[in-house]
Amino acid sequence: MPSTSIRKLTALVARIFLLTFFGMVVTNFFVDYFAYWLTWAPLALWALIEFGINRRRPGTKAERATGSAPGPVVIAAPVTGRWKALNSPADKVPSHGTRTYGQAYAIDIVAEPAPGARPGFGWWPLARGNADFPAFGVPLLAVADATVVHTDDRQRDHLSRTSWLAVGYFFFVEGAVRALGGARRVVGNHVILDLGGGTYALYAHVRRGSLTVRPGDRVRAGQQFGQCGNSGNSTEPHVHFQLMDAADPEAADGLPFTWQGIGVPANGETFEAAPATVAHAEGAVSGPA
Repeated sequence: MPSTSIRKLTALVARIFLLTFFGMVVTNFFVDYFAYWLTWAPLALWALIEFGINRRRPGTKAERATGSAPGPVVIAAPVTGRWKALNSPADKVPSHGTRTYGQAYAIDIVAEPAPGARPGFGWWPLARGNADFPAFGVPLLAVADATVVHTDDRQRDHLSRTSWLAVGYFFFVEGAVRALGGARRVVGNHVILDLGGGTYALYAHVRRGSLTVRPGDRVRAGQQFGQCGNSGNSTEPHVHFQLMDAADPEAADGLPFTWQGIGVPANGETFEAAPATVAHAEGAVSGPA
């Protein structure tokens, strides 16, 4: 449809502006070819598209058609155990500051089996191994009966970015370079499940080589299919989860969800996730189950 084509074109144009900026910077390093202010023009245009237009774009196709937001889809949690929520749609939408790649209602969760079990943020060490974080290697579970439509677990799991210097590198260098690669490089290793009814679940930052399913496989609610990792645009091992209205993140709008028995945890809220008790994604409802 036209809106999908326009969205993909806009994302491509944004990446071209970013690539142009890097090219001009490198060129100016060897030859005084561009005026200093002109070098920053493509970066400003990239930022305008990424953090301006995409942030303010109206909501889902259903919202634009009806003028109101759809109710959340009731599903099981993608993990079990004790976790903490970050970048939650319970606090703001879009939760990650942008609607690109279907992230409007996305949530990040980190494992905290006990207070203090997860390393803190500070100046040192500059980076940590993934084994230091309790989320790394934790099973990822299907949130409903579903069909696997896409898998990718070939990208490496990098070290954490949980120091001030490392997070600066992450935002100003690493993140910008990954943006050139589009959705795949941003979400890292990932799996997309078709829950039926035009609803798709995306799990990002999956551990390299951990997926046990491939496109076309059927999974049951609560079935393990992979492990939490630290690939893509990730500062530490964690689960990035979202629902979308299309299988392609480049073209998708985000959809609201609620985890059965939990709801949508707010930023900083810890919660206990029990094994799945639903066998399919239920219809839109107005609140937590």
